Amino acid sequence: MMACGSVNLPPGFCFSPTDEELVLHFLCSKASLPCHPNIIPELDLSLLDPWELNGKALSSGNQHYFFTKVKENRSTENGYWKEIGVMEPIVSSSEKVGIKKYLVFNLGEAPQGTETSWVMQEYHICSSGFNTTTASNCASTRGRRKTDQCGSKWVLCKAYEKKSCQSQQGVNCYSDEDDCGTELSWLDEFYMSLDDDLEEVMSLPS
Repeated sequence: MMACGSVNLPPGFCFSPTDEELVLHFLCSKASLPCHPNIIPELDLSLLDPWELNGKALSSGNQHYFFTKVKENRSTENGYWKEIGVMEPIVSSSEKVGIKKYLVFNLGEAPQGTETSWVMQEYHICSSGFNTTTASNCASTRGRRKTDQCGSKWVLCKAYEKKSCQSQQGVNCYSDEDDCGTELSWLDEFYMSLDDDLEEVMSLPS
């Protein structure tokens, strides 16, 4: 466990937490106890282009995890992260505990940038959905923290590059998997798969 800096995972170890685990066990702990040791490092998003994350963020496969402070301006030296207008609720025990935003990295200056294959999921704590029971899951052993102490100063980011491949029809596509063969762009496929996820979340009791 380290408070800052890069972390190399040992051979055979795969860091693959769920959205719920990222919010409750990592992000809320960071928000309530910012000096508590954490395997996920702090990075300034404006100082790094996505291809520079390897070796600085906590990397597992092609996914790079890091904490950063909430910013309206997500510009870097060579481009900017653009929200695509999709937010997913993160639910734990039928309660909304956070939200996940999707962003795509664009080269150049806004709004004339060129879209790349780099995607980022940005996790936010939903304080309105926290009660004392839920908040206790991310509190330290010293005792429970009040809901407003799990604030929104920090966000947890997961960035990754969609793999480019060539379909049988000669059309470029992007995928998280090694194989492809569809004429849809990775963003089209993302929106289609998102519909099923949202239906499942919306079906949960309020």
